[in-house]
Amino acid sequence: MISIVVPCRNEAAHIEGCVRSILAQEDPGQPLEVLIADGMSDDGTRAILERLSDEDARIRMVDNPERVTPTGLNHGIAAAEGDIIIRMDAHTEYAPDYVKACVEVLAETGAQNVGGAARTKTKGYLHEAIAAAYHSPYSTGGAAFHKPDYEGEVDTVTYGCWHKDWFDQVGLFDEELVRNQDDEFNLRTVRAGGKIWQSPRIKSWYSPRNTLRALFKQYSQYGYYKVRVIQKHKLPASWRHLVPGTLVVTFGALGAGALVSNLARGALVLAAGTYGAGLLAASVDIARKTEWKYLPVLPAVLAAFHFGYGTGFVRGVVDFVALKRGPRGSFTVLTRGQA
Repeated sequence: MISIVVPCRNEAAHIEGCVRSILAQEDPGQPLEVLIADGMSDDGTRAILERLSDEDARIRMVDNPERVTPTGLNHGIAAAEGDIIIRMDAHTEYAPDYVKACVEVLAETGAQNVGGAARTKTKGYLHEAIAAAYHSPYSTGGAAFHKPDYEGEVDTVTYGCWHKDWFDQVGLFDEELVRNQDDEFNLRTVRAGGKIWQSPRIKSWYSPRNTLRALFKQYSQYGYYKVRVIQKHKLPASWRHLVPGTLVVTFGALGAGALVSNLARGALVLAAGTYGAGLLAASVDIARKTEWKYLPVLPAVLAAFHFGYGTGFVRGVVDFVALKRGPRGSFTVLTRGQA
């Protein structure tokens, strides 16, 4: 059996369409069950799930009282009867053969986790510009899962598909990580000798944030929880994760020094000019490869990626390392895409 696990909370507008699209997938050659790990929704989602489960025995609702993604995933995996687990998300659109492709690639490659690239679906000028930056190497350092045509071993993939017994070997998702729980699990997979494989045959489309403010907040959360992942494993999965935080610390230090030192003031101007020139060059390259109309906003979009992640990373260092305390403020708030 194949078990589809979908964490959700307050998805009344989307959950029925999500479930029906999963059930309409091409036959993967094995029985299918759909487990919706609901974070105690109060918007009518649970009533919809109860109705759907009455209509089709393949659908089961699993309670997720902790209301965050990693606990929802773990509750769903624990309840799953299948020997293959596929994670899916209520806000993502999937190719009709998504499940079938996951199962085939898992068997063909012998990998411990398989998935596809993070393809995007957009609507509107700024939304399209954010997606264009997202798929470039300038937003997040060239991670392979941002490249739709890439096939091969990677350090992480979108969502994931595993044999259930792999969780017995490396454990479940880290429930402390409201964000980055998939990255951390994949890091454990690689360090345990496992293989993660990305295939362009596995196709899904998600909608990125459509405002600079929402984008900044999202990547601030990613940067914040990345500190906890590094702290847990004593080493970053990739050194690119340290670059945005270094950028923020550099500008912060030069900005503070500029208040009292002409030398620091000159260094700040030089650093800002160099970074600005880099943003412009990167934006020109992205616009050249996509559409020139995005050029006016691309520098701001790239800066939102960089400074969002960097400021979150610095706050994470303060909380997790310097003050030795847990997450606080907006970093503990559940938002779209977390459950």
